[in-house]
Amino acid sequence: MKKNEYGLFTAITMIVGIVIGSGIFFKSDNILVATGGSIALGVLVFCIAAIAIIFGSLTISQLASRSSQSGGVIAYAEENYNKSLACAFGWFQTFLYFPTLIAVVSWVAGIYICMLFGVEGTLEIQMLIGFAIMAFLFIINTLSAKLGGLFQNASTIIKLVPLVLIAIAGLIFGDVSNISLSHVTSMKSVGWISAIAPIAFSFDGWVVATSIGHEIKDSKRNLPKALIIAPIFILAMYVLYFVGISIYIGPETIMALGDAHVDLAANSLLGPWGAKIVLVFVIISIMGTINGLTLGMIRLPHSLAKRNMFPNSEVVSKVNEKVLMPVNSALVAFLVSLVWFVVHYITTKFGILPNSDISEISITMSYTLYIILYVKVFQLGRNGEIKGIWNSKINPILAIIGSLIILFGSMGNQLFWVYAGFCLLVIISAILFWKSKERVVSGKLAED
Repeated sequence: MKKNEYGLFTAITMIVGIVIGSGIFFKSDNILVATGGSIALGVLVFCIAAIAIIFGSLTISQLASRSSQSGGVIAYAEENYNKSLACAFGWFQTFLYFPTLIAVVSWVAGIYICMLFGVEGTLEIQMLIGFAIMAFLFIINTLSAKLGGLFQNASTIIKLVPLVLIAIAGLIFGDVSNISLSHVTSMKSVGWISAIAPIAFSFDGWVVATSIGHEIKDSKRNLPKALIIAPIFILAMYVLYFVGISIYIGPETIMALGDAHVDLAANSLLGPWGAKIVLVFVIISIMGTINGLTLGMIRLPHSLAKRNMFPNSEVVSKVNEKVLMPVNSALVAFLVSLVWFVVHYITTKFGILPNSDISEISITMSYTLYIILYVKVFQLGRNGEIKGIWNSKINPILAIIGSLIILFGSMGNQLFWVYAGFCLLVIISAILFWKSKERVVSGKLAED
């Protein structure tokens, strides 16, 4: 593929652009439901969940600074452990993590487009619109990496508008009495822990930047910086927005309306036409997230195939000379995403995952897998290869604690153990696939 030279600013906007998308807009009601309508407790859980993201990215940045290979966490696992684990990471991201996120966020885009045009948003219509958006962005990113990058940067700037607008309006015109510290001081119930899963969804996506790390200018210096700056900025934006919208229209109203609460806030603030403009911004924001996820997803089968870690590697690893993109890899990525799109439709249609969705469990399992990389950073610190007590010890320890908090917070999901077992099956399949490839290569070498 043609090597792009993204600078530090683009790397930061890429992370911000991928992470800030649909999550904060359609998960605020889930967070309040989990905290019993407590805004203060919601803010506290935001900060707790952010431990996993901020210290996770700080820890991963240490591995990023030591690598310039393509594949992101696949490369980090390969360089610091072995090819079997790298294959496992790659298969998990390709077959579970990225496609479930793409499926869910595409559906959310359909929800807000129905709101924008006043269409009766049945699940089928929402999914149909979501499919059209998903297919369009896969085509755009496959035919032109540059066009996909431009859309990513533009959508990042646009998506900050509704966040900032609603946050400021809420802080100025909202009812501060809606914020009570009694829930935080009493902590009688542990039900608030379930808010960690939707918050983790809202924060997720930062690791996508590592999949294109080799395309960032001076990646060993700029990618770690981006992984440090972006999550802290995102936490600040999220807390301001969450507090702003919660005190502006009230937590009870948000919980009652669900995803439609954004439309009510925009209508109340700016009137019908102003609300339409805000919804347009929100939709572009969501599409920016789908675009960023797609940008990373279409490269994953290619990254694995280059390492001979994917079925039909010779075909999947080919780069189309006309568009300078791995078209076969993109096609595989689209088909996998389509399968999960159908699964998401079924789970939503029959209410199999109440107050949740398929992507939340994928995110939880991804943080569980990251613990393996965090442990390696700690080990490198003990061996003196990574300097500084924060870089080598405190950051990885807090990252591990953060991942365990997310894992514990997600165990209440009724299908958690079923999905966790399925994830384990994919990981074992990946390891067995690589072992079989390794034996074939060893056999050929022995014959020669």
